Amino acid sequence: MNVNPPRDRTSALVISLVLGLVQAAYQQMGKLKNEMTGKVETHLDAARITIDTIAALEERTRGNRSDEESQVMERALAELRLNYVDEVKKQASAGSGAAAPEQAAPASDPGA
Repeated sequence: MNVNPPRDRTSALVISLVLGLVQAAYQQMGKLKNEMTGKVETHLDAARITIDTIAALEERTRGNRSDEESQVMERALAELRLNYVDEVKKQASAGSGAAAPEQAAPASDPGA
């Protein structure tokens, strides 16, 4: 994500938290290698929880974020939700035999 540098330390910490959650979600979707195991693993239920966590953070901090923080959260959620739906479709079409997570996309803000 190409974002202007944050203005203060608190803003930098919020952005760092969100980007850490984004990285975790991509890892859980099997888009990044798990650094602990050295393997690419898919855990869509965990990815959904991580995406929903970012959405909750976005909702609870609305009106109290910098423009940079808002931009990072909105872009992250949009990209993660699209990737999540893509991975759920891939898993469903592969018929992996494993229990598929709920087919709906992660929670989205009805007011957006």
